[in-house]
Amino acid sequence: MSNLKIFDITIEPSQQGSYFTVPFQVPPGIESLSLKYHYPRRDNARETFENGSFNAQPEICIIDLGLIDPHGEQVGASGSDKSEIFISEALATPGYRPTRIEPGEWQVLVGAYKVPPAGTRVHYEITFTQKYTRLLKGDLHTHTLASDGVHSLEELAIKALRSGLDFLAVTDHNQMISYDALPHQPGLTIIPGIEWTHYQGHANFLGVERPYDGSFACNSLAEALPRFQSARERGALITINHPFEPDCGFLFDMHTLPFDCLEVWNGPMREPNLKSLGMWQQMLISGRKIPVIGGSDYHRDTPFIFLGGPTTCTYAGSGGVSDILQALRSGHTFITFAPNGPTLEMAAGEAIMGDSLAWAEGLQVNIKACGLKAGDVVQVITRQGAETIFKAPADGEMEYQYPVRVAGFVRVEILRTFLPGIPMLPAALSNPIYFDAR
Repeated sequence: MSNLKIFDITIEPSQQGSYFTVPFQVPPGIESLSLKYHYPRRDNARETFENGSFNAQPEICIIDLGLIDPHGEQVGASGSDKSEIFISEALATPGYRPTRIEPGEWQVLVGAYKVPPAGTRVHYEITFTQKYTRLLKGDLHTHTLASDGVHSLEELAIKALRSGLDFLAVTDHNQMISYDALPHQPGLTIIPGIEWTHYQGHANFLGVERPYDGSFACNSLAEALPRFQSARERGALITINHPFEPDCGFLFDMHTLPFDCLEVWNGPMREPNLKSLGMWQQMLISGRKIPVIGGSDYHRDTPFIFLGGPTTCTYAGSGGVSDILQALRSGHTFITFAPNGPTLEMAAGEAIMGDSLAWAEGLQVNIKACGLKAGDVVQVITRQGAETIFKAPADGEMEYQYPVRVAGFVRVEILRTFLPGIPMLPAALSNPIYFDAR
């Protein structure tokens, strides 16, 4: 949904050679804005001569363009070169930086470079595009040659697009990265991150350029804590990575260090991930509301490791970093084994996965599973345990209304036999919808 704001300004000859601003209001919930402007830049003087004519178009007026955000920061300036610009958090016209469209007073920067003797009138049209919830697929744990991966940032971004991903977090070991260093790949949101890597455990700090000052190195929980607190204060999404991975499990006290999400699915589904799922289930039963995510921990292609294996899928308001991170933080997320793996939808009224509502008699969760293969098993998991609700007789999709019998939570797993002779493993799993006792 879009809405349009139109206004004109008059520039007098006395303003030539000056800059000034024109304020305009941006409403809440805007994903992007585009701005067009035009004015009589050239005169049209038609002259005739024997057997022909000449239409003279001398440049009589030049009005420059720029944009300032509600914090007074310059978003960009394009002189008189562009008559239309586009701004969003994910993408922007060259010469302008991608910027989250915050509500409040923005300003058009006007440069009256050349004004005709009679003055001029400039027409502006600003189009606002509203946010809407969409499903985005990404990988939240990857490495480049800046640490121990084999691909450059550019190569990794191209590979992500070709793999069908919408976002990618770059999380090199103990290596911070700035937004300016990230490649520009239309259709892909790249999230700056760092995998804080310690002998006692690994954690990702996502979405900020510098989550902490100084070195990563520390020798105790007391020394690690300020780094986590700094990352939290600066707005990073903090994930605890592969807590049961041999040789690099998470040994710090997770009740002391602040974090937002738990990485329960790292690379191919195997025993350490199943242990993480078991620990998470116990957290849920104890009343903790911890969103889970997955990540490939991609360094290079191997027979079992690939970009987007697993894929974290999130229902976000836009493709901007802040909206993706907010959706992850809210648990509006499910994990699937690959970018083309099965997908999940869950809703209880207006609540979706990650949301909480008060339990009451008669509540139900509407579940939709797409991309099922013959033999797939769909389970609902609550504090009371797992309950099989469907086994796919063929490839297809399923819809189911699950009655919520008691307070607690409801989450969904899709189990699949990937290879003959191997037990069924999760092909997809959701965050819960929580039903709080009154």
